[in-house]
Amino acid sequence: MSKPIVAIVGRPNVGKSTLFNALAGENISIVKDTPGVTRDRIYADVEWLNTNFTLIDTGGIEPDSSDIILSQMRDQAQIAIDTADVIMFMVDCKQGLVDADAKVADMLRRSHKPVVLVVNKVDNFEKSMADVYEFYNLGIGDPYPISASNKLGIGDMLDHVIACFDESMGDETEDERPRIAIVGKPNVGKSSLINKILGEKRLIVSNIAGTTRDAVDTVVKWNGSEYVFIDTAGLRRKSKIKEELERYSIIRTVSAVDRADVVVLLIDAVEGVTEQDAKIAGIAHDRGKGIVIAVNKWDAIEKDDKTIYKYTQDVRQTLSYMPYAEILFISAETGQRVPKLFETIDMVIQNQSMRVATGVLNEIMAEAVALQQPPSDKGKRLRLYYITQVAVKPPTFVIFVNDKELMHFSYTRYLENKIRDTFGFKGTSLKFIIRERKEKDAK
Repeated sequence: MSKPIVAIVGRPNVGKSTLFNALAGENISIVKDTPGVTRDRIYADVEWLNTNFTLIDTGGIEPDSSDIILSQMRDQAQIAIDTADVIMFMVDCKQGLVDADAKVADMLRRSHKPVVLVVNKVDNFEKSMADVYEFYNLGIGDPYPISASNKLGIGDMLDHVIACFDESMGDETEDERPRIAIVGKPNVGKSSLINKILGEKRLIVSNIAGTTRDAVDTVVKWNGSEYVFIDTAGLRRKSKIKEELERYSIIRTVSAVDRADVVVLLIDAVEGVTEQDAKIAGIAHDRGKGIVIAVNKWDAIEKDDKTIYKYTQDVRQTLSYMPYAEILFISAETGQRVPKLFETIDMVIQNQSMRVATGVLNEIMAEAVALQQPPSDKGKRLRLYYITQVAVKPPTFVIFVNDKELMHFSYTRYLENKIRDTFGFKGTSLKFIIRERKEKDAK
């Protein structure tokens, strides 16, 4: 089951960012120096009582006038409604209940999504409870008083958020069919590609409600196998906030990627690979998904015998942190290489689920150590005792060593390359966990 998504919605200056940062804490995935991942603090992975969820900050409202704020809040609320499993609606205890709060609450109530009403800036619970009770008038349930800046009341609020996951995600049954998300910048041809797949051979089997969201996933049958294509067109309504388009497309991408087994990143051949493509690819890489890079509109490019080679080099250079990704050159309009896309997706799914026997892994590691001595520091040398695979999707390996500090990133990458030389693992990232063992325990 995919990670639940929680969105924070609210007027300017009610404390959304303060709460977001308090919950994200040190674990905020996009602040880490991970190549290709956006530095905008739009989403973060959060854990509470062994439950993981993705928190998205809908943000981006500029206080120009009350009319503009309300229309932007409605857009923001709509994004939360379309992408989130649970919505945290934040209001300001000190300012009290205002008209914009009531209008957005009305939208949220009609969405039938679970809403947690968060009353922020309650610095003294005893003195302020009368002000908190005023928010019962919104008609969306019990208000949860908190102080985001002082981290008060957050535990009770999170308990309620997690309790909402069960009711919002209860319908989701285990579906063995591969889930494919086609992602990319706006207007890159995502809809055209899905329409080509559906229309060319009338492959559509049925439409199923998108598990816990309003999007409709499409079941496609190709050569006897069924695939679920996740609808990443996202919002059906066009957002009026042009400058926020990138932020919103990233929020929708996080939602789609979380639910997918394989992510197909569509790149516009005419435009070339861009920084935003790298951001979107980084989300999939960060979450350990199978990845296929499909360069669309290839029919519109003038070609000579070096075009594919040069284009591949450019893509590899911009997305250098994911050399394992498969690259295809397609045309959604003409259907060129669409069958090859399905072959590649099948191969990536197989590699995501591949398991390697422990004995074989340790042989590869012993040979790698013999060929290139592990690093040392101040006379102490890294010793590698044992390697074993502990998970799939993505394939995850634990390496036991004498000192974690000595296990440089470059040596982990060297071992990864040796494993890939033997087993390929094309289209999927590999995850390595380094564990320390004392010398006596390792014998």
